[in-house]
Amino acid sequence: MSLSNRKIPGVYINEVNEFPNSVVAVNTAVPAFIGYTPQASYEGKSHINVAKKVRSFVEFQSIYCYPDPKAPNPAAKQYHPNYYLKKQVSIPNAGHFVHIGNDYYSIIPDASTIYYLYNSIKLFFDNGGEDCYIVSVGTYGLPFGRPMDNPNVPLINPNVKLDELLAGIELLEREEEPTMYLVPEATLLSADNNGTLMKMMLSQNSEMQTAISIFDIIGGNAPDPITYYDDITAFRSNIGTEGLDFGTAYYPFLGTTVMQTDDLDYNNLFGGDTKQLKPILSPVTRPNATVNTILANIESPPAEPLTANQYNSALIAASSEYSEIIKKVLLLANILPPSGAMAGVITSTDKSRGVWKAPANISLTGVASLTINISSAQHEDLNVDALTGKSINAIRSFTGRGILVWGARTLDGNSLDWRYINVRRTSTMLEQSCRQAIRAYVFAPNNKNTWEAVKSMIGSFLADIWRQGGLMGAKPTDAFNVSCGLGTTMTPDDILRGYMNVTVHVALVRPAEFIVFSIQQQMPVSS
Repeated sequence: MSLSNRKIPGVYINEVNEFPNSVVAVNTAVPAFIGYTPQASYEGKSHINVAKKVRSFVEFQSIYCYPDPKAPNPAAKQYHPNYYLKKQVSIPNAGHFVHIGNDYYSIIPDASTIYYLYNSIKLFFDNGGEDCYIVSVGTYGLPFGRPMDNPNVPLINPNVKLDELLAGIELLEREEEPTMYLVPEATLLSADNNGTLMKMMLSQNSEMQTAISIFDIIGGNAPDPITYYDDITAFRSNIGTEGLDFGTAYYPFLGTTVMQTDDLDYNNLFGGDTKQLKPILSPVTRPNATVNTILANIESPPAEPLTANQYNSALIAASSEYSEIIKKVLLLANILPPSGAMAGVITSTDKSRGVWKAPANISLTGVASLTINISSAQHEDLNVDALTGKSINAIRSFTGRGILVWGARTLDGNSLDWRYINVRRTSTMLEQSCRQAIRAYVFAPNNKNTWEAVKSMIGSFLADIWRQGGLMGAKPTDAFNVSCGLGTTMTPDDILRGYMNVTVHVALVRPAEFIVFSIQQQMPVSS
């Protein structure tokens, strides 16, 4: 009530805002996963090509998975990864295989049934992930019904389409909250299509300046110990030269424990055709009557059939050969790209230490092995490349310490400004946080009062970041400087045109990547 309208005697309260606006730090760890899901419908509503935020793996399953993946639904069998056993004349020199009797069988996938998004999201949550966005660009396609023609070439899933993944990335242009882009199934594209997708992701990241992209490397699932570096060279060539500071890559793929024995059964072999299992598990020369009975019941179910899990357990108990096959198939199915785990590690590090802490020298949960063990000499060529300057972070196994993330660089390895992931992401957090706060001053008077309010608001925010250890310097004035005013950041012409320029200098924390420890023996001296 204004003073002129006060006509009744009494006490009136007039609240005055004493405290200025403040900067609130934006969330730094919200990945967006783009790829294929078993299904994408919830309560009658399609979630294909929709950026949907989920807060747990259970919520993800409720929207993008079937209610009961073990239910005897023939239509759902195509949604399982599928593998074939191909008899070899001698010990295979590459790939996974099993030795049964006197025969060797290579385990070869049906490439059209291999997808990575589901297990990558599970790996993300297992490694400390929290909120994330899901962009389902489609459901799983039909299986080929046969193994790969040449298991020694990179695995390409023809059901994974470049245009669908590009459309999923473009959807995120309308979303400012995601801070990481991940496409786990990008390595299932051809090398050229993979390069096109990565360039588009970096271009969008660079334009929006709100997120980075985490990349996997084609060939990392089954690297040749001799020629593996050809895959690294191809990756560096295909990714282009633009927006490298907004991207980071990890190598190699991970041997995980995401899938367990009860997640696979005979439906994952030979397209579910158990007739092809019989000659392997119960050959004429070594018949197994129990196996024959189980397979007969699967093929011609009795009046009260067992579940797939029960039949599978019975086969494992009746046949050591079948048990060995399932173990080897499980190893192969558990090989996953590292991007999902790294998104979880980055999220966990941000929550526990801050975005300025490098997400490295950290062990991975749910990871038991690596597809190749990188030595220190090999790591040199990944970390620093004199020709292209594109750094790749290694995940390495150390005796007594386990499997650790052993790198924290962006792709822009030659840049002194943006060499490290935590520097790039801290800068992004500061920029976006201040940007959100300054919006309150749009159309405010462009005068000294506004300038001082803006300087005070940003200065208080940066001082808090410095106290948390996010900025260098012994005192706040060493850590940052905020300028805004006529004669410092603006000219009279700027003010006439409606511009208010704010300049912020910050000393960002950089990781101690190379620690040099010197020790020298000293001659004994008398006391």
